Amino acid sequence: MAVNEQQARPKLTLERSLKASVGAVWELWTTSAGIESWWGPDGFEVKVRTLDLRPQGELRYSMKAVGADQIDYMKKAGMPLATDHRVTFTEIVPQRRLAYLELADFIPGVEAYEVATLIELEPTATGSRLILTFDAMHDDRWTRLAVMGRESELDRLSRLLEA
Repeated sequence: MAVNEQQARPKLTLERSLKASVGAVWELWTTSAGIESWWGPDGFEVKVRTLDLRPQGELRYSMKAVGADQIDYMKKAGMPLATDHRVTFTEIVPQRRLAYLELADFIPGVEAYEVATLIELEPTATGSRLILTFDAMHDDRWTRLAVMGRESELDRLSRLLEA
């Protein structure tokens, strides 16, 4: 996918009100232990290999299907059960904004491309507000899957913060 095609993709936004401080939410987005505790949709686990939290720094992690339904889906889709991922940070404003590009190189038959993501955090009277904005994927089906995955991730994050 050419760069100008990527730039032309629409942006999607999801929001959550969280019952935790901005600092607590920030820590879960920016530490290896935090990321491993919730990142990825339900039925997947994440292991952080490297985390260099600075502009142009990288997060490298592996994601593995561990739930029976997810394993079955991945096998039927002809996809590996475990994939390696690379995130390159583009902006870091502590406890406020985190922006990154994630390489989407795991889609069968589709040339790798980057997906831009922006996380914005705001304090509220009851905790914090999280606004997640990200690029649509290369087609409607994969965009729907990405939205479902991001919603599942945010649900996992909410459950962890309320525990």
